[in-house]
Amino acid sequence: MAGDQLVVLQDDKNLQNSDNVVAAINTKAASPQVVAATNKVAQSLDTPKLIQLNRAVDVERKTSAVAAQEFATANNLTAGIEKGPGGDIIVGAANFSENATLGELYKIALTAAGYNVTVQTIGNRELYEPALEKGDIQVVPEYAASALDFLNGKVNGANAQPLSSPDINQTMSQLRPLGEKVGITFGEPSAAQDQNAFAVTKAFSEKYGVTTLSQLAEKCSGSATVLGGPPECPQRPKCQQGLVATYNFNAGKFNSLDAGGPQTKNALRTGSISVGLVLSSDGDLATT
Repeated sequence: MAGDQLVVLQDDKNLQNSDNVVAAINTKAASPQVVAATNKVAQSLDTPKLIQLNRAVDVERKTSAVAAQEFATANNLTAGIEKGPGGDIIVGAANFSENATLGELYKIALTAAGYNVTVQTIGNRELYEPALEKGDIQVVPEYAASALDFLNGKVNGANAQPLSSPDINQTMSQLRPLGEKVGITFGEPSAAQDQNAFAVTKAFSEKYGVTTLSQLAEKCSGSATVLGGPPECPQRPKCQQGLVATYNFNAGKFNSLDAGGPQTKNALRTGSISVGLVLSSDGDLATT
């Protein structure tokens, strides 16, 4: 059903793992004041606020630095931050806008703690994680389940049994010991998540009374429903396979598009697909 506003359906049976935003800190740099400053960022964030931050950058075309400063001011981010011993800190950021904005939030909090902070775009996890281990950078905005999957493979081997979970507490209980083995300390996880999610238009949600994936399966399985997502979606346990196994949702057709990008969102808005794979913190999503 065509419509301009997109809404994420609640993953009420926890198909996706807990990719909460969390600070990864080189252990030698993880003073109590550094950890506390990054935890202040965590305490200020939830997924709707992360969506608004992403909207400011990706839709309203503000810079990450400007969006982060406006957020910090509105949310009183630096109040009560304790001064540390000072020194230089490099915050490494992955090469996409959300992570750069999170890096700018860490910069604001760590500057308030008395550090001289720069944000440096590093690239993907395969590049920034070794730099963090070595101490070439001191802090990185991470995502708990994805970081755990990466470190599990690195420490325990490519064929290691998966450890990440939909339960953030369980994920963190596995992540922290692996971090200790490679010299990385993890802060407090935020309520904000950036994970795979499934969206419909607001018009679709209202017409069919669908706000959860369970309701989608119950009311909208069948030949008339079209699922859209990346080409690999039908073979992925967190995509179409998971919708079938966890929710017994059976779409009548699958449209091969992109991974939460403009093709999928345009197909939702024009009504050529019923439900599509998106990222839960996408700036295009409605938060009400």
